Amino acid sequence: MGLSLASVVRGPGQVAAMSLDVTKLTFTTQFQFREFVEQAWFVVRVTMLPTILVSIPFGAVIALQVGNLTGQLGAQSFAGATAVLATVREAAPIAAALIIAGAAGSAVCADMGARKMREEIDALESLGIDPIERLVVPRALATLAVSVLMISIVIAAGIAGGYYFTVIVQGGSAGAFLASFTSLATLTDIWVAMIKAAIFGFVAAIVGAYKGLSAGGGPAGVGRAVNESVILSFMLLFLINSIITALYFQLVPQAGL
Repeated sequence: MGLSLASVVRGPGQVAAMSLDVTKLTFTTQFQFREFVEQAWFVVRVTMLPTILVSIPFGAVIALQVGNLTGQLGAQSFAGATAVLATVREAAPIAAALIIAGAAGSAVCADMGARKMREEIDALESLGIDPIERLVVPRALATLAVSVLMISIVIAAGIAGGYYFTVIVQGGSAGAFLASFTSLATLTDIWVAMIKAAIFGFVAAIVGAYKGLSAGGGPAGVGRAVNESVILSFMLLFLINSIITALYFQLVPQAGL
């Protein structure tokens, strides 16, 4: 079952409220280091293989498209620069958003929903323990940290795939590919990509936790919550990516050839 209209309207506002609560609790409560490490390792386990499997085709497709385009324009020597630029600016953040929302966010939602069904959340509240402080904060921070590391893998794999298909498959110049790395892409592009990944990880974990904590109706309800968390995460992450990209182009001068 997909998202209802009421859920689409109400969900982002409640997610924003939970995000503010998690941000405040991060700096005002004791850091749950052990829970953070356990959840970070859990997120790594569920996202590492999909990250590697998704990043290689992304790099290949970008390299093939960019290689054909630069060849048609007579600018084959800039295939490396354009492939790196496309990978760092958009392909890597989009791949990270898909993996984070589809794997990490859904895993967090399923975990929180299962705890809700077992009445663990009610037990914590009856003991005077805030579930958001105890469970959501470490998961959000763990997903944020892993997302930043994960996008580094996506960028490296994408560039490696671009090199292979541009130089080995299409017969491009290895020297020109490597020399043109910094022609268009800058260090600022990498920082912005990592900021995007951090925001994506944080939002995906919050959406998953919110949907899991609000799940009802037994196992079927948890399944619906997971489905809704993935859809809502995709909507929010692509919206956030568009906003950040638009602001970046307006505020940061772009490098030229």
